[in-house]
Amino acid sequence: MAENETFPKNFYWGAAVSSHQVEGGNYNDWSEWEKKSSKLKVQSAKLRKFPDHILQNYPSPLQEENYISGKTCDHYNRYEEDFDIAKKLGHNAHRFSIEWSRIEPEEGKFDEKEIEHYRVVIAALRARGLEPFVTLWHWTLPVWARDKGGVLAKDFPQLFSRYAERMAREYQDSVQFWITLNEPEIYALNSYLRGKWPPQKKSLLSFFRTTYVLNTAHRRAYRALKNIVPGAQIGVAVNQSHFESAGGPVNSVLARVADKIWNQRFLWRVSRGLDFIGLNYYFHNRINYGLNKNENRIVSDMEWEVYPEGLYRVLAGLKKFNKPVYITENGIADARDAVRARYIQEHVWWMQKAIAEGVDVRGYLYWSLLDNFEWDKGFWPRFGLVEVDYSAKGGSASGGKTLERKIRPSAWVYKEII
Repeated sequence: MAENETFPKNFYWGAAVSSHQVEGGNYNDWSEWEKKSSKLKVQSAKLRKFPDHILQNYPSPLQEENYISGKTCDHYNRYEEDFDIAKKLGHNAHRFSIEWSRIEPEEGKFDEKEIEHYRVVIAALRARGLEPFVTLWHWTLPVWARDKGGVLAKDFPQLFSRYAERMAREYQDSVQFWITLNEPEIYALNSYLRGKWPPQKKSLLSFFRTTYVLNTAHRRAYRALKNIVPGAQIGVAVNQSHFESAGGPVNSVLARVADKIWNQRFLWRVSRGLDFIGLNYYFHNRINYGLNKNENRIVSDMEWEVYPEGLYRVLAGLKKFNKPVYITENGIADARDAVRARYIQEHVWWMQKAIAEGVDVRGYLYWSLLDNFEWDKGFWPRFGLVEVDYSAKGGSASGGKTLERKIRPSAWVYKEII
């Protein structure tokens, strides 16, 4: 490609966040679970060896406060400041999620004040030339929905589609891109098979039931959205891994089976109800008579292998679905900002190669704009293009955190790419 044809016209560049991880002050199934599990998480963390630069950060994984989201980044109140930063960094798109527990704090009762809040958030993005990519569900549930059985409640698809329909009615004039679900397969894996996340079930049957219910919930939400906004672009954000055979017929078969189960199964079932595919890429999985036999030459602070070529391989695998693709997450936990710039450069290079070979990629959203609350790991993993200072300084009488924003050097490298 010629230099001025590297990416398609009107390509979207930006970053992503989710409500529970950055807003602060949320009350949902996760916020309750955090408080109950924080002591156990500290005990577990003490059994693991963390590098000094992680332990010296605040809060550290050896402190209970690390595992309680609390105020997080206070993005709920500071969103304009954060969007100003995104604009300054050259972004023209931004992915965020609407917090269902704010919108519908009681079953069937919608909070007009919170609906208006997100209307203002969307308007603030538009005013800065940032295209909103709105996620309706990024794992958290209203407490009332949890009490009904959560995702496995018999009427969950109906409840979710009712919420989706209300959001479409409210924001139909200002939102073009809708993402119904974020990483349904990751949620099912960690909440209903591994038992790491609430409701901490360990059941293969529940895992498959959860993926089926979420599949149904997406299809119903898709129809509800389309009924109100026929021209909307509606997708789902899936987490896909590059499964690589270490060699030999057995490993080749295992890699193909893993790819079909993990990368293709959910998408094939919803493919008729998709206008685009949202791709979240983090993982390479080298199979050598078992999973995760990676070389790990470069790893993140979370010990996830950095393997940019895998993005190209996964994108090539999505070509068969004949749908536009937006990379809705791709990022690294790197508190020292030592490898993030290279990480972005190399992933973008492999994305460009996929585009040159005919994959219809239309956007790249780095995860994340801000350091945030990384679910069961808490605050210590630092994914942000923008550093957030969680420490308390200056002898504040309230003991509050500064939450000062500081743009990392890698963010400027990303701007140069844009």
